[in-house]
Amino acid sequence: MDVKELTVQCDQNIKSALEGLNTTGLGILFVTDNNNILSGIITDGDIRRALLAGKELSSAIKDVMNLDYTSLPVDTDNSVILDAITNKVKIIPLVDVAGKLVDYASINKIRRISVASPLLNGNELAYVTDCIKSSWISSQGKYVREFEKIFTDYHGGMPALAVSNGTVALHLALDALGITKGDEVLVADLTFAASVNSIIYTGATPVLIDIEPDTWNIDLTKAEEKVTANTKAIMPVHLYGHPCDMDAVAAFAKKYNLLVIEDCAEALGSFYNGKPVGVFGDVSTYSFYGNKTITTGEGGMVVFKDSAIAERAAMLRDHGMQKTKRYWHAEVGYNYRLTNIQAAIGVAQFEKIDEFLAAKRHIAKTYNQTLARSPYFQIPAEKENTVNSYWLYTFLVNESAPFKREELMEYLNNTGVETRPVFFPMHQMPPYLNFGKPEDLKVSIHVSECGMSLPSSVNLTDIELNHICNSINEFVKKFE
Repeated sequence: MDVKELTVQCDQNIKSALEGLNTTGLGILFVTDNNNILSGIITDGDIRRALLAGKELSSAIKDVMNLDYTSLPVDTDNSVILDAITNKVKIIPLVDVAGKLVDYASINKIRRISVASPLLNGNELAYVTDCIKSSWISSQGKYVREFEKIFTDYHGGMPALAVSNGTVALHLALDALGITKGDEVLVADLTFAASVNSIIYTGATPVLIDIEPDTWNIDLTKAEEKVTANTKAIMPVHLYGHPCDMDAVAAFAKKYNLLVIEDCAEALGSFYNGKPVGVFGDVSTYSFYGNKTITTGEGGMVVFKDSAIAERAAMLRDHGMQKTKRYWHAEVGYNYRLTNIQAAIGVAQFEKIDEFLAAKRHIAKTYNQTLARSPYFQIPAEKENTVNSYWLYTFLVNESAPFKREELMEYLNNTGVETRPVFFPMHQMPPYLNFGKPEDLKVSIHVSECGMSLPSSVNLTDIELNHICNSINEFVKKFE
């Protein structure tokens, strides 16, 4: 409802206020003067008390309006709004610096608590400004080199190439490794489409594999059934931040002479056996989309075990042009370069990676404590030899629960909390129907139908976090 529908002027009469209250049904109107300055509020109760005190329906609203009310600046943070909303104060007018009524907030109309949003309160602006002042704004510049070096150092000296997004990172990785038409690549059925699309871009065939019921990562026992003479690679996806069992993946790859492409798009900051994900594969890739743990708006990184493969990938990234012979194209390449401005944001973001990861784990711990109290939920796994970065906090509503996932999502939505369902299994969507059979992918189907994600932004405040947990508790109590 627009704030204008809840607004009356102070020189109108009580009868007009009653008509407005009857139309809106919210039990409150905001009273303003002729300049739209908030002057007070009026409720059903205020009018009832005024009439009992002898006022007439023709009396002016300004003579009976309530001056004891709560208002907040229009740019007030969600956490403050949530703290101000009580059983008595359910609707709060929002005003600008001049006191003019601009909007209102309620439990159903706050700035929604989003599933994922970036935190850009470090050196991002300073570094971007430096790019603009220096005029280095395209794909050449010191921040591109610095961003790549950060990832090289983070991965123990493995060469890194910055690229324009996470999808092209996967495509470049596969192409640089020589994956091509006629090849098959094993990949989990439950993943974002970029994992599978990148395989298709090369002309190779994705082979969809079911997932483990606890980690939701590729099930190697099921993968074994799908190996053929054409299988050339396996793409473990560290889904939602939980690392795959990379020792098992390495043994599997060695057994069948397969290349390993680690999809780390959702797992920056995740560790396996004390090492960061991304150091185990022949190639690993990252995404820096706006909802990732660190962001460049759009962007990606490819990390290589073999420096010769990295050199070929660098050539392919830049239109297939040789470094030693300008404008000489040795192969058909791509324009997959990251700009200096984007890299500048990435450098600033990585400076706060420890803070971001600590926030993610704090959020996950709080959600785990809330959900673990109920038999209705399966919380995300964290195996003994892993560190889950909890890129997106995702859990399952058990089939035995007396409610459906959609009911909980709708309830949270009505309390101002955004949620998301888990990805659809790849094999169910039109472009991928031929790459997997439903009877082979039952765990993937189950997790997709029962899984949902809660807000996981690193800028989520404790007040917002507590509001989400309290909302879940209130929902569950209805079934106890």
